[in-house]
Amino acid sequence: MAVVDRELVKELRARTGAGMMDCKNALAECGDIEKAVDFLREKGLAKAAKKAGRSASQGLVFSYIHTNGKIGVLLELNCETDFVAKTDEFKHLGHELCMQIAAANPQYIKIEDVPTEDLDREKEIYRKQALEEGKPANIVEKIAEGKVTAFYQDNCLLEQNYIRDPKVKVKDLIVSDIAKMGENIVVRRMARFAIES
Repeated sequence: MAVVDRELVKELRARTGAGMMDCKNALAECGDIEKAVDFLREKGLAKAAKKAGRSASQGLVFSYIHTNGKIGVLLELNCETDFVAKTDEFKHLGHELCMQIAAANPQYIKIEDVPTEDLDREKEIYRKQALEEGKPANIVEKIAEGKVTAFYQDNCLLEQNYIRDPKVKVKDLIVSDIAKMGENIVVRRMARFAIES
């Protein structure tokens, strides 16, 4: 096995949250820190996908009050063990999700939470809009489906673009933390309160 610079291992560990041996092996295999980051992310995301089905019955309730005092959020975020729930990484994720909810005002957590009648009503509105704009009948359905995707991105927390990095979806942020922490993480419940002025 090739000798790996300890400083590079430390840097890779700081950037990915992966274990020391995983970082050392990734650097030895890839020979370059950027390639090693990608390698570990792919490996971590694959592990995270396996963890997604595991029970998450521990966790914390987070609260956030926006600086003007007119918006507040409560969030139940679950993980598999009390140990992970007490980590700074888990607490940071909970805080970030609260800020996301405060800023982006999602109505649902995931796509599956959208009631069928709400979705049908939205599709009907999109169809009528397309027809009124004079779109041909054969593409009205495609337009409606495209707008449903945009509806999910606006209204479902996990589908929204992360407020700190719009290139990342909230669900990808969570999957990344699942890979780092080694446990399934689930947004169980959320509530957003706002005083409308």
